[in-house]
Amino acid sequence: MTESGKYPKNIFVSLNDLLKMEHFSRGFSFLASKQKVRSILGGKHASKLRGRGLDFEEVRNYVPGDDIRSIDWKVTARTQKTHSRVYSEEKEKPALIVVDQSKSMFFGSRNKTKSVVAAELAALTAFKVLKEGDRVGGIVFADNGIDIIYPKRDRKNILRFLEKIVTRNRELINTKPVEFEKALTETMAKVKNIVTHDFLVIIISDFFRYRPEVVKFITRISRHNDVILAKVYDPMEQFIPDAKLVAGNQEEQLLIDGQKAALRKEFKNVFDNEFEQFKAKMKKHRIPVLSVDTIKETDVQIKEILKGK
Repeated sequence: MTESGKYPKNIFVSLNDLLKMEHFSRGFSFLASKQKVRSILGGKHASKLRGRGLDFEEVRNYVPGDDIRSIDWKVTARTQKTHSRVYSEEKEKPALIVVDQSKSMFFGSRNKTKSVVAAELAALTAFKVLKEGDRVGGIVFADNGIDIIYPKRDRKNILRFLEKIVTRNRELINTKPVEFEKALTETMAKVKNIVTHDFLVIIISDFFRYRPEVVKFITRISRHNDVILAKVYDPMEQFIPDAKLVAGNQEEQLLIDGQKAALRKEFKNVFDNEFEQFKAKMKKHRIPVLSVDTIKETDVQIKEILKGK
């Protein structure tokens, strides 16, 4: 329990919980140059992650071993000597972490709620980006508002981001879902104001509502930036227990007969089909989708995913 039991651990998150994630922000990377072949961010998965990008440095005489694609044909034709264009890697690749703390995230059947896992993943990512020397900021998307922390290369900036996440997380017990399209439109506008070109944008959500607006928004920002999606899900969203149970919210209740095999199968098929269709749409734009559950430790899952296990 946290804060004298007011906010039960794993149902809600604390700032101390998120600060502990700094210790686990090692053994993985989101940079293209550090991906293993089997990683979902590289190799056969055809990721388009561009690393930190390249800055033009100079034109010099061609040296055996230079990539033929770097030859400057205009200078070569003018001087009658082969010249190569030299590039250096940019010093940074700013990152923006968009983390969902809306009402659909306030669910967990066994270990943690999706909102807690999303918060841990956001903290893990923020600390990792900072360790690699890049600016990092974030947007916390909630039903009752949006918080913006502009990218900076500053640990205090991450602390402000984590504090916003904790605040929105603890408000979940009292908030009510709002009109999704309206909230999404507002979030889109905020992201577009921050993300310009060659950003790394990591969106953490349950993507519970696979609306065309969501797909359109994600693919639009992926045109000039690298986008990674992290879907947080609870096993009960995919598998109905083999038992009779009552599910409900603050207004309605529903009796579910999980002992019916046909119902369990149909429930799983709907979840799997919708998720596969979403991933297929993202794959067309070479946007990787990571899948993280509420059962296993968040850092362990991310390291296994990025190592291709």
